[in-house]
Order: sequence, then C-alpha cells, then structure tokens
Amino acid sequence: MNPANGTSPVTKFILLGFPSLSRLGRDLACALLSCTYAGTLAGNLSIVWAVLRDPHLQRLPMYILLGNFALLEICYITTTVPRMLFDLMNPGVHISFHACFVQYYFFFSTGTTECLFLAAMALDRYLAICHPLRYPVLMSPHSSWLLAASCWLVGFLWFIGPVALVSQLSFCDPNTLDHFVCDPGPLLAASCTPAPMTELTCYTLTSLIILGTACFTLTSYGLVVRVVLRLPTGAGRQKAFSTCTSHLAVVGLFWGSGMVTYVNPSTSGGSGKLATLFYAVTTPFLNPLIYSLRNKEMKEALRRTLLGGR
Repeated sequence: MNPANGTSPVTKFILLGFPSLSRLGRDLACALLSCTYAGTLAGNLSIVWAVLRDPHLQRLPMYILLGNFALLEICYITTTVPRMLFDLMNPGVHISFHACFVQYYFFFSTGTTECLFLAAMALDRYLAICHPLRYPVLMSPHSSWLLAASCWLVGFLWFIGPVALVSQLSFCDPNTLDHFVCDPGPLLAASCTPAPMTELTCYTLTSLIILGTACFTLTSYGLVVRVVLRLPTGAGRQKAFSTCTSHLAVVGLFWGSGMVTYVNPSTSGGSGKLATLFYAVTTPFLNPLIYSLRNKEMKEALRRTLLGGR
C-alpha cells in the first residue's frame, strides 16, 4: 500500500471474513461452524483416547501416527474456528497485531505439520505393504514416535522465518484484511510498501512443503498400488486397498484445496476464502469419520474404550 494513502501506523486489524452475509446468514454460519467444531473435537478426541487407552493400538505404528494426527487436527481447527465465531457474532471488532501474527504462525505451523504427517502415514503404508518382512524393524513403535516427533518439530520450525519477515513490515490504514484468518496474502496486501522478497519467501516455502510432501505421498501410494495389483488373491488386494483408500481420501481433500489457495497465486477473494475454509474446517471434521468408519481395528478400539465393550 502506498503510504500516501494512509500514513497512520497500524497496531490492529479487522478480519472482514464474509462481509456480504446478512444477520441471518451470520447466525446460520455460527450454528454450522459451532456444530462442525464440536464434531471435530469429539471425533478426534475419540481417536486420541482410543490410541492412549488401547494397548494393542499403542504397538502399531499406523495408530501411533494416527493418534498424533488426530491431536494435530484439534490444534489445527482451534487456530481458526473460535476467532471466526467471534468475528461472525461481533463484526468489525479488531484483532491485535500480536494476536494476528500468533494466529498466522500457528495456522501455518499446524498446516505444515499436517502435510508432514500425511507423508509419514504414506511412508508407513508403503513400508507395510511393499516391505512387509522388514516393516517391524523399519517402523518399530520407537521409530514411529521419532517420526511423529520429527513431524511436529519441522512443522513448527518451517514458518518461523516468513512470519518474522511479514511481522517486520509497516502497515497503514485502512487496517482491514480481506479474510477470516491472518493469512500472508492479505497481510502483504496491507503493507505500506511492496515487499517482493518477503512475498517470494512465503510463496516458496509454502509451495515447497505442499508440493514436496504431495509428490512424496503420491509416489508412495503409486508404489503401493503397483505391489497390490500383483497380489495373487482378491482378498489381499481388497484389504490393502481398504487400508490406503482412507488415507488417499484425506490427501485429496487437504492438498487439493491447499494447492488451490497457496500454489496458485491467482486465487484470491471469495474463491480463496472458500478453499481455505474447506481445508481448515471441513477436512479436520471429515478425517475422523473417514479413518474410523473405514477402519475395523479403530472401530473395535473405540467400542472397547468408549462403550466399555469386551
């Protein structure tokens, strides 16, 4: 933004969200978001609880990763939905500079960690199906916990640089961000002066993590499909495909909408916000349904731990 158009330094922002919504529309959106948030918390907490309480699942690498992934989904949706509900109920209320950048950091850090966990779960399925004899050694419970810890660590370190660079920019009036979350696109647009290197850094790191983990994941599942098609029995093929299809569904939902928003720079305005809404709110809600309903072991563990079944 040209300083001549607004020279007052900005210390707080207004997240516009979806300003075209009527009062009734905001009320309906609040109700829908509240139900989605509650369902997401309940579903993912159930998975975390099942993994923590079931000794059998604690010995299986896939469920160690899945339990961490469910905990991550709780953190991920919590970075956006509570603030969205507050803004819908109180349109025009400011968010402080520091709160905005804290949200920016945690939103992108949890999103990056999700990309890494999806790639880690793809690696687990590749080793289990393509190298079954070596799998107990390559993916022991200890190795699985190290892999999970690495995903958390790298995910929360990846965006420290971009967040620090954007936070050093000067922002001028008007202090509105055309989004429902503190996102680098609207923040860079609100800067007093162009910052091409900061913009390039944000775009490069985002594209690297999305495209890199997506390529790794798709390659892993491509190798899995090649091995599965060579299995001599239909039952073996069905079991292997059943294990992987739930993972692929999550991958398609998350990366498809993420690429629309961050790998395609031309996406902006309403379409960009809708894509962000989809992968930030809808996918965390659907993930426990996809994993639980398509996974016999998880359903049995949930029945035992939550319903007291034997």
